[in-house]
Amino acid sequence: MTVGGADLLHLDVMDGHFVPNLTFGPFIVEAIRKLTELPLDCHLMIENPLEYAPQFAEAGADIVTFHVEVDQDPHRVFDAIEAKGKKGGMVVNPATDIRRLAPWLDRCAMVLIMSVVPGFGGQKFMTEVLEKIPVLKDELGYDGDIELDGGVSPKTAAACKAAGANVLVAGSAIFGKKDRAEQIRLIREN
Repeated sequence: MTVGGADLLHLDVMDGHFVPNLTFGPFIVEAIRKLTELPLDCHLMIENPLEYAPQFAEAGADIVTFHVEVDQDPHRVFDAIEAKGKKGGMVVNPATDIRRLAPWLDRCAMVLIMSVVPGFGGQKFMTEVLEKIPVLKDELGYDGDIELDGGVSPKTAAACKAAGANVLVAGSAIFGKKDRAEQIRLIREN
């Protein structure tokens, strides 16, 4: 089942500390879960994923991703997510070396590579992050889902796919247009 052609819904959760913006809590994920059967991909841009990741998983997120840049033990965060029967993944910011994920890749159902500085929509895609994908796949041997988030559009989708990403997150490129289904189709076809 898709919505406008989308295969999943990506939900950005921001705490106003890890990034300078503030969004929503688990109760919104719970409300969205009631409206769709699509997988919910919950991206936590927060300082304390250990405390909140299980709450988002319990609220209905199917996969919960958190940043390697936070100062918490990733194994404990994965344990908390998996204890709720959900999948976990990790996120790297554009300036972060992808190799920092190496100790936890065996636990990652998804690796999310930020293609903008996280916190605000509408930013320009940073093409240099595409260089992280061959390192992730070839050097580190990761074979799970690779997601790119930020500045993804019909103009950048082909390069993302050619580099090896199989999950593309587009916000402004879709929600800023009248015909959202058409934008999703263009991203899918490019």
